[in-house]
Amino acid sequence: MKINQRNILLNPGPVTLSDRVRESLLKEDLCHREPEFAQLMLDIKTRLVSVYPEAIANYEAIVLTGSGTCAVEAMLSSLIPKSGKALIVTNGVYGERMAKMVKIHDKNLTVVTSPWEEPMNLQAVEQYLTQDSSFTHVVAVHHETTTGRLNDVAKLGEICRSLNIALLLDCVSSFGAETIKFSDWNLEACAATANKCLHGVPGLSFVLVKKSVFEFRSTAASSLYLDLYSYHKQQLEGYSPFTQSVQVSYALREALKELEDDGGWKSRHNLYQNRSQMIQNGLQSMGIETLLNPVNYSCVLKSYKLSLSYSYEQIHDYLKQSGFIIYAGQGGLEKTIFRIANMGNIQEDDIVNLIQCFKEIFFQETKR
Repeated sequence: MKINQRNILLNPGPVTLSDRVRESLLKEDLCHREPEFAQLMLDIKTRLVSVYPEAIANYEAIVLTGSGTCAVEAMLSSLIPKSGKALIVTNGVYGERMAKMVKIHDKNLTVVTSPWEEPMNLQAVEQYLTQDSSFTHVVAVHHETTTGRLNDVAKLGEICRSLNIALLLDCVSSFGAETIKFSDWNLEACAATANKCLHGVPGLSFVLVKKSVFEFRSTAASSLYLDLYSYHKQQLEGYSPFTQSVQVSYALREALKELEDDGGWKSRHNLYQNRSQMIQNGLQSMGIETLLNPVNYSCVLKSYKLSLSYSYEQIHDYLKQSGFIIYAGQGGLEKTIFRIANMGNIQEDDIVNLIQCFKEIFFQETKR
């Protein structure tokens, strides 16, 4: 029997929408070449940089129609010069994906890799950067959802700033809920998406780029669609070189308004922390352990070890019958963990019901 009248998405995006965001999708149809859409896009761009007030003066939001991966690839393709060199820091799927992107776009790179369950190897990063002056960029993932680890970007950014090397950051699953220090981290750009911590709809992504980059360096893009410079030029007036997703734009604007009404990213961070702790406490009471030390997680997602008695499929399918969608591990962690994110329109009662469903699985209580 299904507990919820709606699905509660506990995967790391897309998220369960609020009523006001869902209703915004019903606004009138609009041509993306009309001035009304340009005004909508300019409003979205202003609200995006305003999520972190520190970014307002020196950064511009560039909006693309595509997933978070689209924004990340546009960032790497456009901003790493063909004559430059990138140091890619990886400890999960998404860092490794960025290394693949840089290779595909035929940019010079070195990869510093750590096991997925380990932190970034910052000692190796510092050694590479101090011994080789040809590096122009460091590339890393802020929140690595492979495990849920919130990487120590504060320390990484300190290294980048001290050596005056630009940092390009995948903030796809942290933007709007975790601390981002634009100046302290020597951040040239960060990529993110509408449908995670911002609680919008899949289909739009964006890159916050330091404005001076467009003034003093030409594009390095090897892709027509992913060239941030062409977007920058047209989006100064609210237009885009290619068709943008209009209804998803309405939803993103409404989601940004909702974030503002709810107190901004710091309030969302605290809300996520409380939800995450409730879930962790409930699962730990049943003997379900986290993969990482709890202090290493973001507020967005935690990974949990699978019980020897139940497969992921068994747990997933039972929870789905009650309206909860959890997420599997990736790669070598596929058979050993599951992941629970806590973004979106989730209420305290939803978490109570989730824990009850887990109890029914593990203690074979009366099924609903």
